Amino acid sequence: MFPLIDVAGAPRERGRAYGRLARAQIERSIATYAGLFAYCGIEWSAAQERAAAYGEAIARLDAELLEEIAGIAEGSGRNVNEILALNARTEMLPASYLAPRDADLGECTALAVPPALSETGGTLLAQNWDWVGAQRRALVLLRIRETDGSACLTLTEAGMLAKIGLNQHGFGVCLNILRSSADGAKPGVPVHALLRALLKCKDVERAQAFAAGFSYGASSNVLCADAGGAAANLEFSPQGLQVLRDDVAVLCHTNHFLRAPGGPGEAALPPSLSSEPRLARAQALAATQRALGVAGLKRILRDESAGFLSICRRPDPALAAEVRLESVASVIMELEQRRMHVAPDVPALAEYRTVALQESVPA
Repeated sequence: MFPLIDVAGAPRERGRAYGRLARAQIERSIATYAGLFAYCGIEWSAAQERAAAYGEAIARLDAELLEEIAGIAEGSGRNVNEILALNARTEMLPASYLAPRDADLGECTALAVPPALSETGGTLLAQNWDWVGAQRRALVLLRIRETDGSACLTLTEAGMLAKIGLNQHGFGVCLNILRSSADGAKPGVPVHALLRALLKCKDVERAQAFAAGFSYGASSNVLCADAGGAAANLEFSPQGLQVLRDDVAVLCHTNHFLRAPGGPGEAALPPSLSSEPRLARAQALAATQRALGVAGLKRILRDESAGFLSICRRPDPALAAEVRLESVASVIMELEQRRMHVAPDVPALAEYRTVALQESVPA
């Protein structure tokens, strides 16, 4: 299982604790991304210089998060711009990172199940996170308690503020990376900082309103849901935000824009080799079940019907390590219960372990 790290207190204090307790994993994150930036022709020193420009955008989003990043740097013994580079890696890696190398552009499959279609009677939120396998060793479960009483639990890459997670209100977030022609043109709010800020929201309505107030440096989709049964895809790019709602059907997303063509952030790159088929497969598998529970979501997330381009993705040995994507981890969240089930490997090869917002150790 991934390390479970508890932090609390004021921003700098919890950042220092995070940096100290996850120091080895942060070293792993920096090694991974220094290598990926170099693969794209960007030296790590240059990446740090670029990352400094994202500090202002994070401060506009939530000044406490910038203070927490400074604490992470202090606790881990790294330069603050290195921690900024980790948090802005999505925005700084070139949009063409995978495209010229005949690699699949897809990175994730996410689903939200409303109470009416849930075997448990509560909202479920789930995701396979696909990325380079070397980064699995850098993952941590981070449980945060802030001085204002807010709390969240997130599975994230060490050094980053958040990724997949839920909070004390029963609101949760998942992430799908998208690509648009304007990505990286100028600094904007990094998606991993946005995810952490969203984990202070009470519900989908408030999250949607909050996300609409900022500009972004690259394209992503946040599939979010709440214990009240609402769910939404928040698709955003440097050109704007598009919201797709459906509170009565299983809501799915992969790695292409679902809004009407010609809208904000029109993708300029060729379509992913797997994004559209993965979306269709997830929707079809969800439709075959009258009610979806944790076990049913595990079956979907373990689907290997399309080989290396499946929802559950094993690494393709024919690809270079830098572009060899795989399902690094898998998460199923029960929002009413404020708990998540985590598979710490390719989900077809791993058992899910349960960790809750209020527990001290994984079950």
